[in-house]
Amino acid sequence: MAGPIRNIVIVGGGTAGWLTAGVIAARHRPRIEAGTFSVTLVESPNVPIIGVGEGTWPTLRSTLAKMGVSETDFFRECDAAFKQGAKFQRWTTGAEGDAYYHPLMLPTNFQHLNLVPHWLAANDDESFCDAVCPQGRICDDGLAPKTITTREWDAVANYAYHLDAGKFADFLTRHCTGKLGVRHVLADVQQVVQAEDGDVTHLVTEQAGTIEGNLFVDCTGFKALLIGEAMGVPFRPLKDVLFCDTAMAVQVPHETPDAPIASHTVSTAQSAGWIWDIGLPTRRGTGHVYSSAHVDDETAERELRAYLGSAADGLSVRKIPIRAGHREVFWKRNVVAVGLAAGFLEPLEASAIVLIELSAKLIAEQMPARREVMDTIARRFNETTSYRWGRIVDFLKLHYVLTKRTDTDFWRDNVRSESIPDRLAHLLELWRWQSPWFNDEFDRVDEVFPAASYQYVLYGMGFRTEVEPVTLGTDARLAERARRENRVQTERLRAGLPRHRDLIDRIKAQGLSAI
Repeated sequence: MAGPIRNIVIVGGGTAGWLTAGVIAARHRPRIEAGTFSVTLVESPNVPIIGVGEGTWPTLRSTLAKMGVSETDFFRECDAAFKQGAKFQRWTTGAEGDAYYHPLMLPTNFQHLNLVPHWLAANDDESFCDAVCPQGRICDDGLAPKTITTREWDAVANYAYHLDAGKFADFLTRHCTGKLGVRHVLADVQQVVQAEDGDVTHLVTEQAGTIEGNLFVDCTGFKALLIGEAMGVPFRPLKDVLFCDTAMAVQVPHETPDAPIASHTVSTAQSAGWIWDIGLPTRRGTGHVYSSAHVDDETAERELRAYLGSAADGLSVRKIPIRAGHREVFWKRNVVAVGLAAGFLEPLEASAIVLIELSAKLIAEQMPARREVMDTIARRFNETTSYRWGRIVDFLKLHYVLTKRTDTDFWRDNVRSESIPDRLAHLLELWRWQSPWFNDEFDRVDEVFPAASYQYVLYGMGFRTEVEPVTLGTDARLAERARRENRVQTERLRAGLPRHRDLIDRIKAQGLSAI
């Protein structure tokens, strides 16, 4: 199998397959046009995509821009909306009014000043988010994060997207095949053929015969046809840390065609899990993620319908199993797993698509020139990807371990020490005495969630860090200036940004200015 790497074969479509194809093809487009490199995506015509992942991270903006996508076309064709963060309701105490934001904007002057100690010392009634960032107020007002005159991909307030996963996959298919030179093969894989050393040499398909490749990307979802079945890489379960193992999803129509659209994800805690609520222009995507060890399906569905009220009348729910965990390695021999084939955690904080982006980017940038160097690149890929999965697990668990709820076994079990990862436990002890900041445990390029994200969750849920007032020193004046600047910026943005639905309608009608 020694020799140059020229033929990339991606098995499986959906968001994982087509994003990976697009990122690799865009990066290596000159080679594709020269005929010295190819990207082929093999997709079964008989297997539907999972299609419920509707939340993204701001990284998707740069990913799509580098692929040459038009943001205007993206909004027109993917039923897309803006996402400015997430609002968590009833996670801390379970009481009415228990809520906080994890916005996508960094705290004011974040690179130069940690505002947490100053906010704690002030001990006033203003939430941490509102004290350091305008975005919670923007979301409360139902506003968009930019205006119609803001160029494509640029932001006034940092943003990601909510989208229709099925329409997004179709959109990427057309873009990748029409503009990036990706070869699309509709065929069912019958056999994965390997050489004596374990490398995959080719696929045998029902409709298209033999498909050869040098590097194979497994995007076959939970089936994990290549990384699991062919390569035998074990799955590492994480049910002892993240308890939720089932989701019930239902799409709810808006009450009226011009109903307001929330520009943030709403996550509302329940007795043994939480309900997501995502606004798209044509509907709401909702669902209940829960632990089957703590609540039965009938009760979970009853809680979901109670949350939705009459909006769910007559609608059926779709049950989706969740197997929390990931592969022990993600790249073995000449097979690398991306998306659900690599693993899955509950959809809290929308980490699934960002992991696809990061993996695809790493593959594209580190594309081995020859088979002889592939194992070295694979080892580096596995180290980086394993670190990222671990940090996401820590961050998701953080939402649970900070709860003060004791009303059900689910919430009580989540704060038991044996369910808390060691690194997170050590950080929580550290944060009792010093708050997280960008150069404290978060200085690696491999980080998915920055220190600011930890700040928003920690102090949104009432965590306290001991502060010695004498240590605040001359930074106190800078902190007060930053809070004043934030108040001024908040009012300016609230006065100048359009309503969320109004901007989406204008984008569809007249388009954004291209870069």
